[in-house]
Amino acid sequence: RPYPHVDVCVVDRETGLEPAGAGTGELWVRGPSVFAGYLFDDDATTRARAGEWLRSGDIVHRDDDGVHTIVDRLKDIYISGGENVAPAEVERALVLHPLIAAAAVVGVPDPVWGERGVAFCVVRRGAKLSADEVLAHAKTHLAGFKVPVAVAFVEALPTSAIDKIARARLRERAVRVVEGVSREHIR
Repeated sequence: RPYPHVDVCVVDRETGLEPAGAGTGELWVRGPSVFAGYLFDDDATTRARAGEWLRSGDIVHRDDDGVHTIVDRLKDIYISGGENVAPAEVERALVLHPLIAAAAVVGVPDPVWGERGVAFCVVRRGAKLSADEVLAHAKTHLAGFKVPVAVAFVEALPTSAIDKIARARLRERAVRVVEGVSREHIR
């Protein structure tokens, strides 16, 4: 829920309008504690603001009771077959597999779908798991367009200085993963 002295709204990315009642979109905030802008970077400030509103870059879902749940970061969402895919949703489905300790998903360009997901999985110590097993598991928990096109196994997920997944580093690797997967293995 919003805290005192801060106004929030949820803005649909495509229409630019706030849905009435429950809905999903980008979280915008305004109030006395919201930053005034980037120091010496007017262009970045213009991109981050809409008048008095700060565009948070967070995609949220607001329920009927006014509770906001963060879905994912706007910059991490990719579009597959015209549908938005939140990597966090795919990652939550992947780690439901008992042999997957951690997962990260990034979008890569696809000539047919626009973008497709590539999953990076950390397998639990001593476990063996194939990409086909991961994809079969994903298909039982996700809509078809959300199932990753390829899986890569890693010892650990790269993180930033503040311990967030370093998705930019994974995107660079993801393109090479897809290039290394033969067409008959891409699902």
